[in-house]
Amino acid sequence: MRPDTPATPAENAENAETDRANHVTEAERLERTAAMYPEDAEHLLLQAAAHYELAEARDRATTLYDNLLAAESPQAPALIRALKAANLWEYGHEAEARAIITGIRTSAPRDPAPWVIVAESLEAHDELEQAHETFTEGLELLVPASERESGVPLPKHPLLLGRHRVRRMLGSEHDAWDALADQANRTPVSLDELHDPKRTWALGSENPAELQAEISRLRAELGTYREALSRPFPVAVLHWPSQEYTELLSAYPSLTSEYPSYEAHLSATEASLRELSSSGTANLGIVTGTVPSYEAFAASEGSSPEDVSLLPQYATTLAARGRAVAWPPGAECWCGSGVAYGQCHGGGA
Repeated sequence: MRPDTPATPAENAENAETDRANHVTEAERLERTAAMYPEDAEHLLLQAAAHYELAEARDRATTLYDNLLAAESPQAPALIRALKAANLWEYGHEAEARAIITGIRTSAPRDPAPWVIVAESLEAHDELEQAHETFTEGLELLVPASERESGVPLPKHPLLLGRHRVRRMLGSEHDAWDALADQANRTPVSLDELHDPKRTWALGSENPAELQAEISRLRAELGTYREALSRPFPVAVLHWPSQEYTELLSAYPSLTSEYPSYEAHLSATEASLRELSSSGTANLGIVTGTVPSYEAFAASEGSSPEDVSLLPQYATTLAARGRAVAWPPGAECWCGSGVAYGQCHGGGA
């Protein structure tokens, strides 16, 4: 079929079925990979659940969410519950989804992602007032006055932008949060235009100028989504907790050349991050290593854990899997001392 020839309904149905099958295949592959790498299982299974949702196999996605929540000490329980609620609502389990959403809002998670997911789920089902309240609660909890003055961090931008979008649909006047959303907007089109409820009608216009303007807006909005999806993972430095450090050097004494002492390791980690920061490198983070995970990584690379060149590769792999914690930390020091960062390794920064 020529690219400019419209597909028939039968061809569209066949293509959709092929896409669903591909998503199921990828989800099952991710499940097998998660079984091989238990330390990364949660991250991999969340990806698998997303593929099941795209394949309209929403019951299988719910099963994965339930299994993750039943596991011992899930890393991001609020995020998993939010994803489960959004998925349940999409295939008819509204009451259960609403109950989960209420529980998430009550528990007040400190991560913006669960707030965004439940607010967008409410928005998608025309619960605009509830969506607005949820976006606002998340912002008031997660964005302190200092960040409102100096600039809201990138991970919290979806809260600002989502709230602005809902307020445009409600016809609300601009407020202080909307002003911050305007500052966070990185497209050449203003948020008031991007979030204009009447934009949908513009696509049916016979005026070429109106259609071209709407195409420009859509391209700008698509560019923002693509940027978010392709945003690079943090430049991360590897940190070994005390117990893992001891176990690592006991198993591989030759790594003493890289880690002469634990205090030196901590100092070198902070120094590396400060050096990267002073050179203009943004999006910095710290990844925490474990000996079993490192040994599995070395095996996958066909190398020995004693090869020091593997250490930065291991750190990069952990960061790519979403295991990095932003540096500098906002509260307790990254080293695990339990002391505030400013009074520990952040002193004099």
